[in-house]
Amino acid sequence: MLKELLRYTHITDIVGDMIRVKATHVGLEDLAFVHHQDGTKSLAKVVGLENEYSLLQIFSGSKGISTSDRVHFLGHPMEVTYSEHIFGRVFNGIGESIDGGPILDMQPKIDLSRESVNPMLRVQPMQMIETKIPMIDLFNTLVESQKIPIFSVSGEPYNQLLARIGFQANADIVVFGGMG
Repeated sequence: MLKELLRYTHITDIVGDMIRVKATHVGLEDLAFVHHQDGTKSLAKVVGLENEYSLLQIFSGSKGISTSDRVHFLGHPMEVTYSEHIFGRVFNGIGESIDGGPILDMQPKIDLSRESVNPMLRVQPMQMIETKIPMIDLFNTLVESQKIPIFSVSGEPYNQLLARIGFQANADIVVFGGMG
């Protein structure tokens, strides 16, 4: 039977944002969709394997999940498009474009579940990135490939600050990622 057609309906446990499914031929870190009774679906990742059971973390939470929902394993870990065609695009938290631009399905993808870079083995960044924002340049000086967290609460003008950083930063590429 083709792996793409396998759907499992035996969800045995729902605890917090985790579910346990009786399923075989599943790999650690593999992605799965949980198909709900109302027609919606949630993305999940295999975080544990116990005999014939798979433990899945539901990214959107387990609210609304039933033991009669179906689980469809994708057979691969989380991947993201990696090409020059992603510049200027807007993506959601799982790497799907949400800006209405061209579909990127045929572009190369990289596996996000591989080991992270050992910071002791990489070249030490030395090139300062000037943002022309004194509080950043003087007190939280950026170097190339560095991240800077920007925290905000409702009502603060964070969009203007992010726009200033994007327009004024002395960098070839500026990548913004948001949470919340």
